[in-house]
Amino acid sequence: MNIKNKFTRPGNKPVLGSLLVLCILFFTVGMNAQEMREISGIVHDNSGQPLPGATIIETGTSNGTTTDFDGHFDLKVAEGSTIDVSYVGFLTQNIKITESITSPIIINLEVNSQALDEVVLVAVGYGTMRKSDLTGAISSVSGDELVKGVISSTEQVLQGKVAGLTVVQGSGDPSSGATMRLRGGTSLTASNNPLVVVDGIPGVDINAVQPSDIKSVDVLKDASAAAIYGSRGANGVIIITTKSGELSGLAVNYSGYSGVSFSSNNIDMLSANQWRNYVRENNLSQAIDYGGDTNWQKELEQTAFTQSHTISLSTGKEFSGLRASVSYLNNEGIVKTTGLERLAASVSTYQYALDKDLKFDIGLTTNMDKWHPLDYRIFERAYNLNPTIPVYTANGEFSQVGGTLYENPVEIMTNRSADDKRKRLLGYLKTEYNFLNDFKAVVNLSLEHNAHTGNTYKPSYAIMEGRTEGGYANKSYDEYTTSQLETYLNYDKTFNNHKINAMAGYSFLENEYEGFGAQRSGFETDLFEYNNLGAGQDYRLGDVYSFKGKSRLISFFARANYSFDSRYMFTATIRKDGSSRFGENNKWGTFPSASAAWQISNEDFMSESADWLTNLKLRAGYGITGNQEGIGEYKSLSILGVGRDSYYDPDTDAWKVAYSPVQNPNPDLKWESTEQINIGVDFSLFNRVYGSIDWYRKYTNDLLYTYEVPQPPYLVGTMLANVGELSNKGIEFSLDADIIEGDNFSWNTNLNLSSNKQKIEKLSNQVYETDIIYSGSLHGLSGMSNQFSQVIREGYPVGTFWGREFLGLDENGEFILGEEETAIGDVQPSLNVGLGMNFTYYDFDFSFTGYGSFGQEVLNATNMMLYDQNRLPAYNVPDESLSSGITSTPTYSSYWVEDASFFRLQTVTLGYNVPVKEMFSNLRIYLLGENLAVFTDYSGVDPEVATSGLASPGIDRFNIYPKPTTISLGLNISLK
Repeated sequence: MNIKNKFTRPGNKPVLGSLLVLCILFFTVGMNAQEMREISGIVHDNSGQPLPGATIIETGTSNGTTTDFDGHFDLKVAEGSTIDVSYVGFLTQNIKITESITSPIIINLEVNSQALDEVVLVAVGYGTMRKSDLTGAISSVSGDELVKGVISSTEQVLQGKVAGLTVVQGSGDPSSGATMRLRGGTSLTASNNPLVVVDGIPGVDINAVQPSDIKSVDVLKDASAAAIYGSRGANGVIIITTKSGELSGLAVNYSGYSGVSFSSNNIDMLSANQWRNYVRENNLSQAIDYGGDTNWQKELEQTAFTQSHTISLSTGKEFSGLRASVSYLNNEGIVKTTGLERLAASVSTYQYALDKDLKFDIGLTTNMDKWHPLDYRIFERAYNLNPTIPVYTANGEFSQVGGTLYENPVEIMTNRSADDKRKRLLGYLKTEYNFLNDFKAVVNLSLEHNAHTGNTYKPSYAIMEGRTEGGYANKSYDEYTTSQLETYLNYDKTFNNHKINAMAGYSFLENEYEGFGAQRSGFETDLFEYNNLGAGQDYRLGDVYSFKGKSRLISFFARANYSFDSRYMFTATIRKDGSSRFGENNKWGTFPSASAAWQISNEDFMSESADWLTNLKLRAGYGITGNQEGIGEYKSLSILGVGRDSYYDPDTDAWKVAYSPVQNPNPDLKWESTEQINIGVDFSLFNRVYGSIDWYRKYTNDLLYTYEVPQPPYLVGTMLANVGELSNKGIEFSLDADIIEGDNFSWNTNLNLSSNKQKIEKLSNQVYETDIIYSGSLHGLSGMSNQFSQVIREGYPVGTFWGREFLGLDENGEFILGEEETAIGDVQPSLNVGLGMNFTYYDFDFSFTGYGSFGQEVLNATNMMLYDQNRLPAYNVPDESLSSGITSTPTYSSYWVEDASFFRLQTVTLGYNVPVKEMFSNLRIYLLGENLAVFTDYSGVDPEVATSGLASPGIDRFNIYPKPTTISLGLNISLK
């Protein structure tokens, strides 16, 4: 049958055409009968932050849209249909559009930890890697998770945030910095600070970056991760990525706060009335009552006011972007005359070209600090002075009473001019070029310049140096410039189940520093202060000095990564460094590493547990890193210097200063090297609990120390040499849990624990020998001349207190001590803790953070001196000393070595997001309390005592600037 003819010949109805028309009409009617509806909504993450770029699609259609910068969307869909809301790294949410659904629809997406690991990029040095592909021990902290509050030293933002990273703020002085230790110290002579990398630039001063500019921080903790930085990675690496222009419209943000601070603790010394009662009860007729009532500690302190303001502007398009910020901080210290004033600015921009194959990044950061250095001798005087001495005499002059260490501390603090300035500049130009699909070439040029100026004047009427020298002035200047070239080629290829990444590069660094200083005394007038040194009449040898130095570091490095089926990952790195700092026989060093990871949760046999064990990865790594930081540029060379000898020059008929050797050459001088093995496990449970556990062992060889050598054959009696060995081993635990994730209420908590054990393994070899190194000098304390409190000794950690055990008091209140000296404590904590909790309830948020250290000891040398009853009545004593029963003169023993374990309530924040969306995309006000409580049994001012260096680690000796308690009111505004 001819179907075509049957349906088309004349006289027959076009049956097929009629059927087609009917189908079309039926479908059209059906569509028109389905009611269309306009909906709107806002998409948030689980912390309530908007998600720009989230995708909303009507299920089964191509009808969809994306959210704007504020997470908002509008879409017309059919009534009764379903929309799919998705965002990279989050679980897709399906929402049925029914009559009961009203706009705006508030959508909170939950994190998909496994998917998020696939897209989250972590800085690993000379590039980034997906979190899921990491094989080393790397911890990441986002900018939102950093410590907030009055931050005068950028290290503070990491306090308590990373397991294994200890940040010690040993002073409340706003101008003082903090010390960082990652998995214990590795050196006696060189630096123990982690290497700081900012936007790909190694060795940057961390305070060149303002906390408000930080986007994320990645901490490379083990050698397999840090070995890519070779001779500078022994203490770990902290990689800071700053904010840049984002793909969005114009965004203008303001953040600021004003706060009030006051001393959180003081030593409870006798008041004037308590002193008088003691004198009366003990019939001390020789005591002199000066008629005053002075709390000398409070006379030095003040209620301080702090303000901070930051304005940032950000914009970005597909081919270009810009971000700029300006910030101002005025942090007044709680001790009068102290404080820190900082003005900072930054700008960064990027530009694409050649169809986005070529990219240019330019960044410039600068800041200027101004502060007034404090004469820390005022604290000892404040503890010494009789509380009946008034600050001022009847005619308004400063009171002065004769006596050793008895000067008026308010006068010391007031009658001086001390003004310091520091300027920092960091600039870079980075070029990236993608070619042949899988290759990327990177060139990064950078320059960092730091300059410091110091000015001091003590007028002729000022006690101590001013009066004795007829006025004293000092000026100093020093500057440091680091120029770097970092260039590398990257290859990235994925095929089937294989991922391959390879990188090779070259680095050149030049560090140059110079400075000078001058001082004079004997001024006829005080009007010039420190501005006219030539007006001083007294000349002395050493009044003028200058210095200059330069070093270079050349490096070749490479890394290879391989991943199979997202289950098995391998990484290997190697770096070869050549440094001008070391001896001619050891200019070059090689630093390799290797690591592997097994993504167990991706195995087929884990499918039954996939509902609750959403991630399980086993990691292992080994590597060797070096340490060349903190070593002088010319330590391997023979150096001549001006000595005390002189010679007669017959040509001029005069005696002249002779130059003689001051340093022996050491052609074998080289960097310290640290081997480290790390085994770790990453896990997540129910897509709500995320954690990691790491065990590590670090072993440092070729420790540098200055040893005594015989004369002859050596011309100088000491030499810096590589001899010792030191070990650190420990365990770290991190946990982050989304305990409650509701539409109106959420609760998140994070906890990190770390424990490190350090031991000196070796101090001597066949050439250089020493059984014991004394440290922790007590020189300058009454009766303690040439006495040391600590030793560096094989089998013990650095900072071990060495002395006699306290056995009790006899009937006369005298110390009963053990006969032999032994280890009586050490400054190394056995456990470090960081804790934080965050709550949200509708538009309110509440959070607190805290950190602590447990198991460390501190020598309370302040109490050791003050608990001397012989001080009364001329000198003051603590109130508690009168009931201590001690009558002994100051004697160093285990009695004064106290347990300094503590937990500090670091911050408590209550915030409210004001629901005003007409002008602002975000408007938040908050109340912040800092250092609200410290839980400790330590009897001193503060248990968090500086532990860096060998001079006085963990020793509280009249030099503790109290940490302030601060209450601030803040405001965050984001303009549309």
